[in-house]
Parts: sequence; C-alpha cells; structure tokens
Amino acid sequence: MVITELPATAARPARRRLVGMLGPALVAGIAYLDPGNVAANMTAGARYGFLLVWVVVLANLIAWLVQYLAAKLGLAADRSLADLLAERIRGRWPRRLYWLQAELVTMATDVAEVIGGAVALDLLFSLPLLVGGAITAVVSLLLLGIRSAGRQRFFERVIIGLLLMIVIGFTASLFVRPPSPTVVVGGLVPRLDGTGSLLLAASILGATVMPHAIYAHSALARDRYAGHNAPGSIRQTLRAARWDVTIALVIAGGVNLAILVSAGTLLRGQQGTDSLPGAFAAIREGAGPVIAMIFAIGLLASGLASTAVGGYAGGEVMQSLLRIRLGVLTRRLITAVPAMIILGAGLDPTKALVLSQVLLSFGIPFALLPLLWLTSQRSLMGRLRNRRPTMIAGGVSGLALTALNVVLIVLTL
Repeated sequence: MVITELPATAARPARRRLVGMLGPALVAGIAYLDPGNVAANMTAGARYGFLLVWVVVLANLIAWLVQYLAAKLGLAADRSLADLLAERIRGRWPRRLYWLQAELVTMATDVAEVIGGAVALDLLFSLPLLVGGAITAVVSLLLLGIRSAGRQRFFERVIIGLLLMIVIGFTASLFVRPPSPTVVVGGLVPRLDGTGSLLLAASILGATVMPHAIYAHSALARDRYAGHNAPGSIRQTLRAARWDVTIALVIAGGVNLAILVSAGTLLRGQQGTDSLPGAFAAIREGAGPVIAMIFAIGLLASGLASTAVGGYAGGEVMQSLLRIRLGVLTRRLITAVPAMIILGAGLDPTKALVLSQVLLSFGIPFALLPLLWLTSQRSLMGRLRNRRPTMIAGGVSGLALTALNVVLIVLTL
C-alpha cells in the first residue's frame, strides 16, 4: 500500500481560518488585567512575597472554564448572555432590576479603570488626577466609537495592541531583577498566613471572574462566529474558540503572575508600597527609572483598554435588557461620573480601587450561575451542551467564587 502525504499547502487555509477566528477572548481577557487586578496582585506580592502564587494560578484555571463557556454560548446560541436573559426574565420590572445590578457592576468596573488611567497619567506626566481621569474617559470613548461604527476587527486589533503594551509594562522588571525560580515554584503550595492573606486571596480570586467579561465575551463570540455554527463547521469554530480562550488566559495569567512576582521581588518589606504611586517609586528605586516608566505605561494601557471593554459590555446589557440603545457619548458620560466624583473629591485612589472590587463582587452570581444553566440546556446548545464533568467543575467554581466574594465583602466592610 502506498501512502501519499497531503501537501503542506493543503493545511494552510485551515490554519488561516483558525487564526482569523481568534480575537474575542483576547479582548474580553483585558478584564483580567485591569487596574484593580494590578493593585490586588501588587499588594499581595509586596506584603506576602510569593505566598499567593497558587491563588493566581487557580484563579486563571477557573477563568479559563468560565470564558470558554461564554464563548461556547455565543457560538451555539448565536446570542449573547444578555440577549438570552432578556428572553427568559418575565416581566418588565424583573428585567429592569437585573439590568440595574449589572449596570452598577459595570460602573464599579469603570471606576477602577478610569482611576487606574488617571494614576498612570499622573505618574507619567504629573497631571492632576481629575484631568487624567477625563483623558482616560475620552480615549475610551474614541475606542468605543470604533466598535459602534461596526469595525469590530479594527477594535479588536487596537485592544490587542494595548494588551501587548500591558504585557511589556508589567513583565519588564523580571528581566532586570529576576526572582529565584525555586522560591516562585514554592508559592504553588496552597497555604495562607493569617486574615490579611485570606483577604488578598479572596480579592484575587473574587475579582478574577468579572461579570462584564462574561457579558462582553458572549457578545463578541456571537458577532465573530455568526454563520459558523452550522453542523459542518461548528467543531472547527469551537476549536478556534478554545485556542482563543487558552491564549488569552495564558497571557492574562502570566502577566498577573509577573505582577505578583515582581512585587514580591522588588517591594517585599518596603513601606508605602500598598498604593500604586508607592509601588511606582519603589520600582524606580529597585529597578531603575526606565522600568518604572514602562510599568506606568502598562498601567495606562490597562486603564484605557479595560474601560473600553467595560463600556462595550455595559452597552450590550442595556440594549438587551432594557431594549434601549444609548449613544456612545451619552453612555460614556454616565458611567464615568462616579470615577470623576471620586477623583475630584480627592479620595485615596488605591482605596477606591479596592472598594470598587468589593462592589464588583456582588454581580458574580448573577452572571456566572445563569451562564452555567444556559450552557447546560440541550434545546439551546444542542450537541455543545455541558457534560456532567463540566457542570461539576463549573458548579464547584461558581460556589467557591460566590463564597469567596462573601468573605471579601465581610472582611472589607
């Protein structure tokens, strides 16, 4: 029997189609690299060194499952999570109440992201925080305008470009002051050190699966994979979605780990590093002014990209649940108001970041539990419905995240 090999060129169109489907998860994954996550991971490293490395790894494993389910929902149902909830929530007032909690969560997210951008502009150019917040809001408005004009691919490319800046900004110090690999690996052993470490572990885990990332990802997958859920192509599209989620979470998890490890190397035991300006000063002292400036640029990219993604998610939820479509400018002005009030009042920006994560945690069950339920429905998902192992893993993750968010709220308030 003669076996002939397929020419290498035969596989190239399939690879190009696979690459062409990547993007939704990379955009949604920005939620895992927002200024709130940066503050939590830097504080954990500064106070406890590499103790909570295992928490970052566990958080990203859970995030992979959740974001994969969001992508699968958008692909199989050809609708977003918000679309499907609007269809299933009976009555105008229940829909409005559901929208209200989702809107508050989105606004809490926006607070963290606008404040993060304002702090970064202060570190880079010594701009007043209120001015920096306004600039961050305006730039995010321009990014949202690109998406509203129907240019999803270009929007994704811009966000992915900002993602690259985030990666460079938050990993550069590792090349100047590399940590001991043995010590970092030791942080994979699950353990805690008192109530303070428990609070930070709950903060890292509880803020990992952000509700707006689920809403945004299901909508982005719906738009990107439209027309690709026919029986003949759905398997290949699902494979592309898995690759997309895997790449996005490897990047997000790697960067979050780099932030914690860098803080554990450069900031451990130093006073005043529990704030972003204090951490910036310590990085400048320990790794040099260039690395500190690169860190600030990464923080700015984090604020700009994440506030654009959060704005997109908020618009999707409002349009689906209230059947109201506000203009990009109107919505941007409404959601930026709380952040501008905080900055104008002179409140501690780092403390505001932490409190915004607490408010954010209220929305976790309202997004995660419906996602698990919908993706298990045969009538909606067909052959892509969740199998029993997926439901068990998702249920355990959902209960664990909900419990940890309760712990976070109790310990903080």
